[in-house]
Amino acid sequence: MSDEEKKFGKGSEGSFDKGNKKSSEFGKKANEGFEKGKESSKSFSDDTKKSAKDFGDRAQEEFKKAKESTKGFAGDSKKAANDFGEGAKKTANEFREGAKEAFSGVGGENKKVLAGILAIVLGGFGIHKFILGYTKEGIIMLVVTIGLGAITCGMAASAVWIIGVIEGIIYLTKTDEEFYNIYQVGRKPWF
Repeated sequence: MSDEEKKFGKGSEGSFDKGNKKSSEFGKKANEGFEKGKESSKSFSDDTKKSAKDFGDRAQEEFKKAKESTKGFAGDSKKAANDFGEGAKKTANEFREGAKEAFSGVGGENKKVLAGILAIVLGGFGIHKFILGYTKEGIIMLVVTIGLGAITCGMAASAVWIIGVIEGIIYLTKTDEEFYNIYQVGRKPWF
């Protein structure tokens, strides 16, 4: 081997030893870093477990509070629904009694309110006349509204409707006795 080759061999051995030493140091540092990371990870894991447990405990407490609140609300709702139901029954009974009173009148035959409302709402068709027993007048109003109303483009129907509204107002402004005596006993067919 030549001197140059020997020199080169010795130089490379020195470089190899230096590289080996540096890689050994790097390996130690990496191992130390790994151990520190492992400890840090374990610490983080423990902290996370503790935080999760605390969160779970708080969530469970809040759930219990919400459950109790819901029970109270359900009780209040049932009571309010029962009160509302009883109030509705009472109101319906009062309305029924008032309707009986209004439609029965003198001797149970007074039809003042029914005839008055029908005259205002459906006066042009003469429905209120049929209710009071005036069939001929009811047919006249119906024929004029439908038959002549079509021929006169609604002019005749409008006139009959106005008559019905006027009759409805008159019916409702009379006292029960006056209405009964004039329109049911006295049989006055118009106004």
